[in-house]
Amino acid sequence: MTTVRRLLRSLLLSLSCLLLIVSMGRTESTELRVAVEPVYPPFEFRAANGEIQGFDIDVMRAVGKAAGFTVQFQSIAFDGMIPALQAQTVDAAISAMTITPARSNVVTFSRPYFKAGLAIAVREGTENVNRLEDLSGKSIAVQIGTTGADAAKQIPGATIRTFNAAVLTLQELSNGNVDAIINDAPVMLYAIKTGNLKGIRIVNQLLTEDFYGIPTPRNSPNLQRINQGLGTILSNGTYTQLYQKWFDAQPPELPATAPASATGNTTAIPSSTQVILTSLPPLLAGTLITLQLAAIAVILGLVGGSLIGIVRLSKVRLLRWAAAAYIDFFRGTPLLVQLFMIYFGIPAAFQALGLTFNFDRFLAAIIALSLNCAAYVAEIVRAGIQSIETGQSEAAASLGLDAMQTLRFVVFPQALRRMLPPLGNQFISLLKDTSLVAVIGFEELFRRGQLIVAENYRPFELYFAIALIYLALTLLSSQGFSYLERWMDPAQRGRKQFTK
Repeated sequence: MTTVRRLLRSLLLSLSCLLLIVSMGRTESTELRVAVEPVYPPFEFRAANGEIQGFDIDVMRAVGKAAGFTVQFQSIAFDGMIPALQAQTVDAAISAMTITPARSNVVTFSRPYFKAGLAIAVREGTENVNRLEDLSGKSIAVQIGTTGADAAKQIPGATIRTFNAAVLTLQELSNGNVDAIINDAPVMLYAIKTGNLKGIRIVNQLLTEDFYGIPTPRNSPNLQRINQGLGTILSNGTYTQLYQKWFDAQPPELPATAPASATGNTTAIPSSTQVILTSLPPLLAGTLITLQLAAIAVILGLVGGSLIGIVRLSKVRLLRWAAAAYIDFFRGTPLLVQLFMIYFGIPAAFQALGLTFNFDRFLAAIIALSLNCAAYVAEIVRAGIQSIETGQSEAAASLGLDAMQTLRFVVFPQALRRMLPPLGNQFISLLKDTSLVAVIGFEELFRRGQLIVAENYRPFELYFAIALIYLALTLLSSQGFSYLERWMDPAQRGRKQFTK
């Protein structure tokens, strides 16, 4: 009986602990994970000391203080915020996000906390651009997933370039690669006023009247607390102080609820299969562009890398050092940084010297991918050549072959067979690295997927389909290089001839 009592007592104690843990988990959290993108001044950006600051940051902290919760900011790209809210990896987001019907279908917005509108920015000297209709047939830069991007799609004949951040659209306009940009007026005014961007002006006429809200997941228990905090700071003067701090003006009147045009609708939600099938045509078109990029870049990289690899073995010390410096630079710096440096940095440097220069996006992508690929190919070629025994070269010399003939007819054919596996790996890596050119607005496979997600907010289906396409491409590439290895293996070919 004593043993039974002990077992019952232990069981009751365990159940009590479990109930306590569950009840604690159900209590409202005192800390909210809030997504921000700190590249959108004056709403959110990083100060010189690395701290996140801005109007949105101050508002969210004030709301938390008024409603009794603390805020933990998490840096997430703007086009990834709604997917993060859908997955509930964050509790809310604050990033100057306009309340729209499409967004209201998948997340729930707080009451509006800011009144803004879209505007057009052009270079100084540009005339006759005052409305969206005036941009017909022109090239326009927009930030992906924004209302500015949606507005640009309605312009007939316009060429649209999408970027991940507003600052990149401004740099694109400054470099002369586009005719105009469409974005929120306060952001562009602040960037022009405080940034190092000259020769850009904002068209006076606002295109829309929009309201920003704080999005939360559907049926979030935190929405009521956020609305309560917003109501408190709007009524006690805190909001007015923050608005004057960042915009040096009196805040406009804000509605208590989102405008009727920005409420969600009850349109039937398509199935995952329908989403994927509908998205396949643009994704396959992007796949062709990805293959073009990879094919051209790998050919140029092979030619350039082979030459650099041979120079790396030169007896001239200066040439060896130059080749080694090239390889160290392009292998030691991220391809993403190289893309930014080539596409944005070089034109900006020329313009600082008073010279007009800009890059075509396709050309910039090819140059960056080829230069990066050549650095890795050069080391593969050098290692392959050095792996051939010196006796081969000595035998060739005894037959009267000079250095170039020895390299061409004796060393390189043997080295090529040994280089095929690492060259195959390099091609597969390059194929996947083409997705990075999305950051300069080039619409290859991955960028096409991002643009579709920005419209339908179905990230899992789209990115799963993109992953399958990349997997198919890499598997086909791997099989192709395996066939080449077997075809170039003299032992394999000898066995086939013997069996015949």
